[in-house]
Amino acid sequence: MSKKKVIILGCGGFVGSHLTDRMLASGKYQIEGWDVSYDKISQHLGNDDLTFHQQYVDAATTYSELEPVIAECDAVFSLAAVCTPAQYVASPVKTIQSNFIDAYKLIDFCAEHRKWLIHTSTCEVYGRTLSSYVPEDNYDNLDLYEQREDETPLVMGPTTNHRWSYATAKALFERYIFAHNAENGMPFTIIRPYNWFGARMDFIPGRDGDGIPRVLACFMTALLDGKPMQLVDGGEAYRTITYIDDAVDALMLMLEKPKGSKNQVFNVGNRGGEVTMRELALLMRETAAEITGRDEFLEHPIEEISGEKFYGEGYEDCDRRVPDVKKAESRLDWKAKTSLRETLRITMKYYFDNYGRASGINTQG
Repeated sequence: MSKKKVIILGCGGFVGSHLTDRMLASGKYQIEGWDVSYDKISQHLGNDDLTFHQQYVDAATTYSELEPVIAECDAVFSLAAVCTPAQYVASPVKTIQSNFIDAYKLIDFCAEHRKWLIHTSTCEVYGRTLSSYVPEDNYDNLDLYEQREDETPLVMGPTTNHRWSYATAKALFERYIFAHNAENGMPFTIIRPYNWFGARMDFIPGRDGDGIPRVLACFMTALLDGKPMQLVDGGEAYRTITYIDDAVDALMLMLEKPKGSKNQVFNVGNRGGEVTMRELALLMRETAAEITGRDEFLEHPIEEISGEKFYGEGYEDCDRRVPDVKKAESRLDWKAKTSLRETLRITMKYYFDNYGRASGINTQG
């Protein structure tokens, strides 16, 4: 049986590297991948089923090279994005350019050749919940905060808050996909990830990157450096955390079940992984103590900081994200299997194993 030809844009990133691992291990796919870095997929560079192009997806020459490959492929995974809150606030122009202006040509090419575009959007397109605009509501009404792919309104903050530059660019990208499907019959699948965690997820400032990463890497940096874990605006915001292997299960099922996944939007998240950022900090302290055998992590300092001071002017948080995953369950037969504690244990052990020794911190087992 011939192998399916799949393009992965962002194959060297967090999600892309895990998807590349899984697809190559299956032996069913030939991958043509683009990314600026190959560090996370270096073990695959000699694999005959991977053709790697080391360049930015939005580089001047990328699209001229990409179009003929799209014409011959079975599916295109669009994974590349600017996707950290610090970047949304500090670099809103780059955020919008990267997530829409430099990327929309991909949709045009897929539409021209009637190729299946599988795009990772974001759960941030939902914006804030309706609950956050109801006076004194305490999330008793599920209809006001559960997010349903085809029903929930997208409620962004004002344009003065740069926090929403990412979400609005992603939402416009989704609308452009829908427009090409309606007018030109382009097949698509849109994925809205809910905080996918796992090994290779993010950089650690001062080791292999600069700036402010996402929350897990921020908390890990504090644990590694013996500095306080900083809770933005008291850590009251909720997140729903999903293990990367469970998420990749969903991506693979989309490829394997095209009738169920084409022309659909899917939330991919673990409803059992919901946690406030304060609770996450406390769980990470416990998990650090368990992984390292060092009980002092149980008392690691935690301090509060305002969102404006931490991220800069124009920051606004998403208050709560609870995915309705019935569509993924019914159409893909998918469900998240990994608990929040196990997700943290696996992910944090990776960080301690790779960064802890330089700080004199070793893991057990």
